[in-house]
Parts: sequence; structure tokens; C-alpha cells
Amino acid sequence: MSGSSAPAQSKHARSEGVWAAAWRRFRGDRVGMVSLAIVVAFLLMVLLSTAGLVASGWQTEVGVPNAPPTFMGPAPPGSKTVIPEPPGPNVDLSDIDPLAPRYEAWDQRAEQYSTVEIERAETLPFGADRLGRDVLSKAIKGAEISIFVGVSAALLATLIGTVLGALGGFFGGKVGDFLEWVYNVFTSIPGILLIFAFAAVAGRGVESVVLILGLTGWTGIYRLVRAEFIKHSVREYVRSAEAIGASAASRMFRHILPNVSHVVLVQLSVHVVGFIKAEVILSYLGLGVSVDEVSWGTMLAEAQGELILGHWWQLAAATLFMAVFVTAFSLMTDALRDALDPKLRGAE
Repeated sequence: MSGSSAPAQSKHARSEGVWAAAWRRFRGDRVGMVSLAIVVAFLLMVLLSTAGLVASGWQTEVGVPNAPPTFMGPAPPGSKTVIPEPPGPNVDLSDIDPLAPRYEAWDQRAEQYSTVEIERAETLPFGADRLGRDVLSKAIKGAEISIFVGVSAALLATLIGTVLGALGGFFGGKVGDFLEWVYNVFTSIPGILLIFAFAAVAGRGVESVVLILGLTGWTGIYRLVRAEFIKHSVREYVRSAEAIGASAASRMFRHILPNVSHVVLVQLSVHVVGFIKAEVILSYLGLGVSVDEVSWGTMLAEAQGELILGHWWQLAAATLFMAVFVTAFSLMTDALRDALDPKLRGAE
């Protein structure tokens, strides 16, 4: 009985799925797992910042202007700017100032109200900006805006490019010719001019930046996905799926798309990095996020004037946060590409 049950079990055992095999291969990549942990930590930080649990008081002036980082210690007394009082006695303006008799009454009324002056810190973990706002809180809040813009715009561009590339590469004919015409129209205009044109129409704001970058950045993904769909649409596994009655949508997105997902993921990573840089440029030129919001781009724009005075910590904080996230995201996507590559699965 035992000898007959073993073949029966092996006969009905299902092979490992595409995504299960990819996850198993990805777990074996230490660099990919560490990069995934860093990306998840950044995304968790963004969620906490969005919920107001961290960096909610980034606009509060908690330190002295341009307070240095804690490891540097407080600034020397001589480095602070003190406005000297003008010499000589006070000038009596009662003869020429019609409001002079009211000054004494106003002073007595003002003494009835007590004001509490918040004690400002001489140092902060990452220093303070020119207004005394915590640079660390600004970097965390800036990560919320910059990562949201980069990831959302990249997802939008990837969605548009993948769907249009799949349609153009799979169907061809008039559909492919029309999409090629649309692609040529977008690529015939320099990318930076196209972004500025959309920005002039859409205005400032996070949603506007996401739409601008998403609607102008899909062309590269479209071209690569279209080429992959043209190549895969005539292969045996797709023709076999067609022979058993699979619909066009099923062949496109259930059979071909998983085999070209590594191309899509690589382009997604490249666009996240590129769109974060584009947000920096737009915010620097005044076409990005609103003035009452903070991002890594606005921090770098503010740090330009501070760097001339030797206050480098805001520039360092924004650059450090951006470099860590961008590097981890790129390495994570490289590991995903290797895990999903059809050549590594023996499909080609």
C-alpha cells in the first residue's frame, strides 16, 4: 500500500508557482533582504508621519536659529548675531506724535497679559535650520512627500506604460500604429520642456507633481514592454494557452506579464529614483510642492543659502535620507529582477 500511495501523491503534487519560486530565490539574497527591510522601514516612517505620530511639529521653532548638531556642541557665543542698541538717550516724541499720551496706558494694559517664552535648544540631533526648526523632523516629513511623489508617480507611469505597451505589442495592427503615434508625439518633445508645460497648467501641489511626472514618464516603459510582448506573444506557452481557450486578457496578464515582470520592476525602480530627482528640481524652481509643505527638494533649496554661511547639516540630512532610500530601493529591485528573471527559472 505504501508503495502505491507514493506515486499517487507525486502524480497529483502541484509544481511551485512563479511568485513562490521568486520569493524563495529572493529570500536567499542577503543584500535584497536587507534592502527590503530598509525600504519597509522608510515606508513605515512615512505612514507614521502621515498619521501625525512622528514629525508632526516640524514647523515648531524648537531650537535657536542654525543650531548645530548635538555631536558638535553649542555654537560659540561670538558666532551669534546681536543687534546693538543705538547710543544716546531716548528721544521725546510727545510733541510730534499724537499717540504719545496713549503709550503709558497701553503699557499698563500689556503688563496684565503674561507671555511664556519657549526655551530653545542650543543643539539638536541633526541641527536646526535658519528659523530654528528641527532638521530631523523636516527630513522625516520631507520623506513623506518625496517618497509619496516618487513612488506614486512611478506607479502611475508604470501602469500607463505597461498597459499601453501590452496592448501595442500583443495586438499590433491599427492599435499598435495608433499607440506608436502617441509615443512619437510624447518623445518628440524634450522631457524637461514637457514637464514644465504640464507644471504651468497644473500648478503647484503634491497631486499636480504626481500627475505631471506620471503622464510624462511612461514612454520608456512602454517601449520596453511593447518589445517584450511582441517577443513573447508568439512563443509556445502563449499559443498553448490560446489553444485551450484562454482569452486575450488572460494571455496578456496571466501568462506573458509574469515573464516580463522583471523588466517592469527595473523600470519602476529607475523611475522612482528619477522622479525623486525631478521633484527636487521642480521644488527648487518653485514648480513643485506648496510653500507650506516640506520635501527633500525644498530642504536642498533652503540649504543652498545656509551652506554659504557654513551651516551644512540640513544639506547633509536631506542628502543622507535620500541616498539611503534610493540605494536600498535600487538594490531591492535588482534582487527582485534576478528572482523573476525567466532565464534563472529555466523558461528560456
